Amino acid sequence: MRRLLSLLKSEKMKARFREIRYSLYVLKRNRLTYVSSLFVLFLIFVAVIGPFIVPYPEDAYGAVHPERAFKPPSFEHIFGTDDAGRDILSRVIIGARISLSIGIIAIVLTILIGVPLGLIAGYMGGLIDEAIMRITDMFLSLPPLLLALVFAAVMGLRGQSFNNVLVAIAIAWWPWYTRLVRGQVVSLKERPFVEAAHATGVGPLKIMFKHILPNCLTPILVQASLDFGSVILTAAGLSFLGLGAQPPTPEWGLMLSIGRYHFLNYWWLATFPGLAIFVTVLAFNLMSDGLREALCPRLRRF
Repeated sequence: MRRLLSLLKSEKMKARFREIRYSLYVLKRNRLTYVSSLFVLFLIFVAVIGPFIVPYPEDAYGAVHPERAFKPPSFEHIFGTDDAGRDILSRVIIGARISLSIGIIAIVLTILIGVPLGLIAGYMGGLIDEAIMRITDMFLSLPPLLLALVFAAVMGLRGQSFNNVLVAIAIAWWPWYTRLVRGQVVSLKERPFVEAAHATGVGPLKIMFKHILPNCLTPILVQASLDFGSVILTAAGLSFLGLGAQPPTPEWGLMLSIGRYHFLNYWWLATFPGLAIFVTVLAFNLMSDGLREALCPRLRRF
C-alpha cells in the first residue's frame, strides 16, 4: 500500500513538473510575453539594487540644488534635472522601488480581503452569499480609480506614509477577487473530492482552505498579474492628484504632477516619469496576458 501511494505521489509530481515545464515553454514561445517578462525582471532587479546604483543618491531623497535647476538631459544628468536641481534619473530609479512596493502590498491586501469573502459566499450560499454579493455589486458599480479617490479623500491622505494609499486601493479592488473566487467555489464544491471530504467529517473551514482554495490559485494568480499594472497606475493617479505621495518623495505620479507645470519649457521633467509609468504598466499587462495563456489550457494557441 505504501509503495502504491509513493508511486501515485511520484506520478503526480511528474505530471506537475511536466505542466510547469510546458507553461514555461508557452511563455517563451510568445515573444511579447518573453520580452515583457525580461523587462519586469530587470525592473525588479533595478528596484532592489536601486539605492546602490543611482548616480546622485542624495537627490532621490529630497536634496535641493538650486544652482543646477532645469538642466536638460546630458552626460552628467542623463534625464536632466527638475525645478529643485535634483537628478531625475536617480529619482526615477528609486521611484521604481516605491511603485513596485505599492503594487505588491496592495495586491496582497486585496487578496486577503477578497478571497476569504469569495470562499465564504460560494461555499455557504443562501443569505450569506446574497449579502456578500450584493455588497460586492455595489462596489463593482463604480470604477476602481473613483473608489480609490473617494476613500483616499475621506481618510485625508497626507504625509509620506503609503499605508492609507494601500488601504484605499485594496478597498477599491477586493470585489473583483470576491466574485472570481465565488464563481470558482460554486463550480468546485459539488465535485467528488469535496463531497468525499464532507462525508468523512471534515469541517467547512478545512474544506474551503485546504481542498477548494488550492484549486482556485491559478485564476487568482492570473487576476493578480492582470491587476498589477492597473494598481501601479492608480497609485500614480492618486499621487498626481495630490492624494498620494507628497514632496519630496520620488514617486512617478508625483514627479509627473510637478513636471506638468513646466512641460512647455522643460519637457524632460514630465516625460521621463511618464515614460516609466507607461512602459512599466505595458510590460506587466503583456506579461499577464501571456501568463493567463500559459496557465489556462483552454487559452493556449500552441
